[in-house]
Amino acid sequence: MTKRHVSLPPGGEEGIHTFIEEVDARLSSDEDTCDVVEDVLIDLMGDRGAYEAWQSGGDVSPAERVRLQGYDPCNVTLESEYYAEVATMDDHEFERTKYLQWLWRQFDATPMADNVEFALRFRRMLADHLFEECGDNCRFFKGISFTYGHNISVGDNVVVHDDVHLDDRGKLTIGDRVSISDDAHVYSHDHDVVDQTEVTNFHTIIEDDVRVTYDSMVRAGVRMGENSVLAAKSIAQRDVPAHHIAAGSPAKSIAVTDGWESVADPLEDANVDRRDQRRIEYDLPEDLPVFDEFERDLNPPDA
Repeated sequence: MTKRHVSLPPGGEEGIHTFIEEVDARLSSDEDTCDVVEDVLIDLMGDRGAYEAWQSGGDVSPAERVRLQGYDPCNVTLESEYYAEVATMDDHEFERTKYLQWLWRQFDATPMADNVEFALRFRRMLADHLFEECGDNCRFFKGISFTYGHNISVGDNVVVHDDVHLDDRGKLTIGDRVSISDDAHVYSHDHDVVDQTEVTNFHTIIEDDVRVTYDSMVRAGVRMGENSVLAAKSIAQRDVPAHHIAAGSPAKSIAVTDGWESVADPLEDANVDRRDQRRIEYDLPEDLPVFDEFERDLNPPDA
């Protein structure tokens, strides 16, 4: 037993329950998501008085104005907006998930994000609106980041710890009872070795009962098989078979979990690259303006 149940005092429990229910109901209604996010952030940051004074024509400094405008997610940009495939998405879908992601990230910047019982329940509620699917009893800790959010499916009883990056530029599926430890990175897109502006998206799959441990990385398109383990500081560049323990950089299967030998593939059959099976094709508009932040000469001297 590594954990115990913790409950809040009745007064604290009532306030948290009421607040989360109210935000959930507003996000589920026809109310504009942008307005909901702005309202929630103003109150969580304790800035209602300053905001209303500004809205009433009061004088504010340039810094105050930037702060107050920043509660409105329509006034911000996220890195994912610069990605070319956004041009192929439904505008309403992207905008809604952008606003929800802004609420998730800014909530983590508030002191209340360190109130574990409240924060876990608040993020779990947001996940219902942000992710493609989210199962029951999931626990999302502080500092988790996403690309979009709407390309993520999560099963039941999943735990994602602090400062994890879940890249869903492609598609990310996480099964039941998965544990992803602090500082892990799970990717669903890759850059070309020569031209890093050329991106390939994949479907990355983490099956039931997988453990992705501390500071490890799952490369785009990898399938982590059921009940497999990726050791700390390892990089999974190829599929990890069910019940295998993979370690190293690049990670290789080094053992089978004790007691699962009869149903696991032999070690010699592991370490197979099947990522191409999970490539996601997409077509970009021909007239899409290109933003190349590197502007490198990609012609090698021996070409």
